[in-house]
Amino acid sequence: MPSSIPTEASPSDPIAVEVSTGEARARLIASPPDTLLLDCREPDEHAIARIDGARLIPMREIPERLSELEPWREKPIVVHCHHGVRSLRVVQWLRQQGFAHAQSMRGGIDAWSLEVDPSVPRY
Repeated sequence: MPSSIPTEASPSDPIAVEVSTGEARARLIASPPDTLLLDCREPDEHAIARIDGARLIPMREIPERLSELEPWREKPIVVHCHHGVRSLRVVQWLRQQGFAHAQSMRGGIDAWSLEVDPSVPRY
């Protein structure tokens, strides 16, 4: 795994690796929503705080549950975790599997709570 993961779009990869919480929110409220919000945290974390509409697939289960993501292979997927570290790893792996539109939500659910929805508990 590379030591640094580029987060901005580049000529060779026109889709940025990360999106802001505001951009993620805008995609989720679009009518119809065109983005899958994928929560890669553990079930105990999800029980504490969650974003409505997110699909929980813990990071360790994604390889064995990849078939569940197949309908989204050519569509946007925004992955989130607690602070954005695990989701960057998941996005890098998904892109290696051909999910070119996978992106990580910068700052994770913690940033979502601070910037978008303060009713989501912080932990």
